[in-house]
Amino acid sequence: MADREAVLRLDERWARLRAGEAQAAPAERERLLDELIAALRTHPEDPRCTALLGLRLADRAALRFAGGDRAAALATIEEGLRSSERAAAYAPDYARWYARGLINHGVWLSWPLSDDARLPRHPLGPAAGDGPSTVERSAGERARDLTRTAVGVWAGLDQRDPVNRRGLAQAKVFLGDRLAELGSAEDAVAWAVDAEADFRQLLLADPGPEEAEEAEEALDHIGRQLELRLRFLAFGSLVGLRSRGLLPERLLPQAVVAARIQGVDEPEIAARLHLGAEQVRTMLEVTPWLAVWRIEVRGPDGLWTAQEPPWHGATEVRNRTAEDIASELVRGFARSADYPGEGVHWRVRVWWHEEGDPAGARFRLVVGPDAPAPTPS
Repeated sequence: MADREAVLRLDERWARLRAGEAQAAPAERERLLDELIAALRTHPEDPRCTALLGLRLADRAALRFAGGDRAAALATIEEGLRSSERAAAYAPDYARWYARGLINHGVWLSWPLSDDARLPRHPLGPAAGDGPSTVERSAGERARDLTRTAVGVWAGLDQRDPVNRRGLAQAKVFLGDRLAELGSAEDAVAWAVDAEADFRQLLLADPGPEEAEEAEEALDHIGRQLELRLRFLAFGSLVGLRSRGLLPERLLPQAVVAARIQGVDEPEIAARLHLGAEQVRTMLEVTPWLAVWRIEVRGPDGLWTAQEPPWHGATEVRNRTAEDIASELVRGFARSADYPGEGVHWRVRVWWHEEGDPAGARFRLVVGPDAPAPTPS
């Protein structure tokens, strides 16, 4: 069994390498990390060594991720979290390490559910179209549960400490992200709004320059995420968020536009979102939305081919529903030289803001022999 003080000195040496304060060849770094992990394992009775073991297993997992061995990396992280959990009860620092490890593991698990810009690939979950695979969804659910646990860990720490308040706010942001990846847009918005309020409270507490910058960056991220998530909410979800006080005033114009795109009449929007009729009319008149459409024709081989402009394009509109846009396209295409004839299937889709997953279209319609009825989203 290695002497505890020698083990801690070895960890300090690794920490300097990890921080860039010292240099070593890649092979030497690997050897040192392996030696450190083995030494930390010899002190299972010591909370600090147990907590450090969780951190160093996470470091090893990061190296395995970088090497492309995702399966081994995830298994290593799971082992590290078990070690971190055992140590968490002994000191606030160890609990913080555990909470951050839970969040990091959630990010790695959910990676396939987001695109290169870290936006959800399947914002509607398995609702329709090409949703996540069973394996991806299972990993995403595990990521969500780990992140929810992290929120609980942070919430259990002394909230008079700004470090813990900031950690809790950040954990809420990550939980919102994990929920959005699984298609739980309403819950994702609720957690993001909760986190936004926490970060605003932190700014009111006169933080230092570094903490203030971090809070501002978090607020910018949350603002972008909220605007994106509102595009995937049904009107009932918007009403639910409004009744719970989780629809910020600055997002009301976008919420009103979202409802109108779905075909909700102005009086109903006003009544259910608790707004004046004139407020709703003004919001719709001054807040544009980008309608994006694509008409496709199915060939004899069964493949769908997108048509050339003007049947594939975008334009900014005000106070129009997705069905309004689609109806104009259908009438225009049926009278055009591009019309394929009565016996051929063709379809039109209309999106809000950008073309994407068919399930995310605000309006979908298939035309042709034995085609199903129109399906506004």
